[in-house]
Amino acid sequence: MRVPRHIGIIPDGNRRWAKKSELQKEEGYDHGLDPGLRLLKAAQELGVQEITYYGFTVDNCKRPEKQVLAFQKACVDAVRLIEGENVDLYVIGNTESKFFPQELLPYTQRKQTVSAAPVRVNFLVNYGWEWDLRKGFGFLRSQSISRIDMIIRWGGMRRLSGFLPVQSVYADFFVVDEMWPDFQEEQFNRAILWYQKQDVTLGG
Repeated sequence: MRVPRHIGIIPDGNRRWAKKSELQKEEGYDHGLDPGLRLLKAAQELGVQEITYYGFTVDNCKRPEKQVLAFQKACVDAVRLIEGENVDLYVIGNTESKFFPQELLPYTQRKQTVSAAPVRVNFLVNYGWEWDLRKGFGFLRSQSISRIDMIIRWGGMRRLSGFLPVQSVYADFFVVDEMWPDFQEEQFNRAILWYQKQDVTLGG
């Protein structure tokens, strides 16, 4: 089986899932924590070398305060959960903004939490594509993150939403119609099987 070396994850649909479940919109984010951990373990079993999760964007911070606080907390909780796994963990985003959770500052320097960790995990927190590209010609703030082979987006939407535009330049894009809190390993496996059929030429 041809396994993508680096997979990007856009875990969308938390608010819509909460509304469907007759909850407040901000309550949906906590229900996305367990899916993130289960996906990581499934990817580890397949031999994926790098995973990037989309936590929240600069633009997401325009939402109501209750929702902003909820997804900030969910990102902190997710990073702490992932830290307990055998991974090389890295958080990247605009740390100078008031919206960046201070609890995550120690993770903004790439560090290996367990020796010889087989999987790199990147977490985009308060990330913005303009922020990533703006510092200067020839400089990318996310330059330590490698090119992405495949992006999987939950929630049915068919857009990148600013997700690592440089690393995503040749990524295959798979959409899962189910919302992120309804994650099942079968959805991930379906994406991997789809990837087998793609013709990866990188422009050649």
